[in-house]
Amino acid sequence: MYSLLKPILFRQDAEWSHDFTLTWLKRTQHNLLSSVYRQQLPSKPVNVMGLTFDNPLGLAAGLDKNGECIDAFAAMGFGFIEIGTVTPRPQAGNDKPRLFRLPQAEAIINRMGFNNKGVDYLVEQVKQSSYQGVLGINIGKNKVTPEEQALDDYLICLDKVYAHASYVTVNISSPNTPGLRNLQYGDALENLLAGLKARQAELAQQHGKYVPVVVKIAPDLTDEEIQSIAASLTKSQMDGVIATNTTLDRSKVQGLPHCDEAGGLSGAVLTDKSQDVCEKLVKALDGAMPVIGVGGIYSADTAKQRLAGGAQLIQLYSSLIYLGPGLIKTIVKGL
Repeated sequence: MYSLLKPILFRQDAEWSHDFTLTWLKRTQHNLLSSVYRQQLPSKPVNVMGLTFDNPLGLAAGLDKNGECIDAFAAMGFGFIEIGTVTPRPQAGNDKPRLFRLPQAEAIINRMGFNNKGVDYLVEQVKQSSYQGVLGINIGKNKVTPEEQALDDYLICLDKVYAHASYVTVNISSPNTPGLRNLQYGDALENLLAGLKARQAELAQQHGKYVPVVVKIAPDLTDEEIQSIAASLTKSQMDGVIATNTTLDRSKVQGLPHCDEAGGLSGAVLTDKSQDVCEKLVKALDGAMPVIGVGGIYSADTAKQRLAGGAQLIQLYSSLIYLGPGLIKTIVKGL
């Protein structure tokens, strides 16, 4: 079915196609039309962070920012689903156009800017979902919030999503919110993590359950920065790390239409860079916490390579746009 729909969707504006697809998934996820994308996958459970995942392949954050299509993505067979990034207050994101396909490279450039309907709306969507699997909720800060007050925004989101999440991801690596990536380094990172861990302990006592908190990092890091981040994550006893977000590097798409658009680049061109960061991070962490690998995973082979490199779980997003839901089954069966 997707092979028939894809040429039609790809003739339209990228963001229009994205919105159309999510609207359709939202409307069909609870009726017979969900059979179009529903798949039966082999059970390949894994235990990570005290959670049991149906299989190691998850949906990365960014596709379902508002948590409106959780049951649809569950029907496709993902072993876990991550929604968001969500911010305390609704925000429109950056000016359009802000989403571009580079089909020759099976890549996407986006500068969406955390466009979402706000954390309260997302929580309501989660409550309405019938999904019983592992649900990650990815949180960020509003664009208008000053960098030095970023912790406040993350704590607001953590407070509101804690009871409804299997794990929470702290997004400090999107390139599309000014200053956000500065939170990955030095004192700014350690202060942020200390504040989050303190609140996590309070919420665990309040709700009677421990919800892991993980951090999502960028692929555009030097070896020294990877070592420093690993040290900070270990010191603060974070529960896990997701490697990686989108890249600012354009070396693999030079000369292609849209290659010079601002924003984060994702897709098949990110495979080597994300693999490299994942492996270096695993080595630097030395077993202190699990790594979730994402970026350029588009086949069973690239999935197995990431797991062989030390990731305990993997996620995808852009390859789903290019290859469709059948990819999920192909990867899981191949693991």
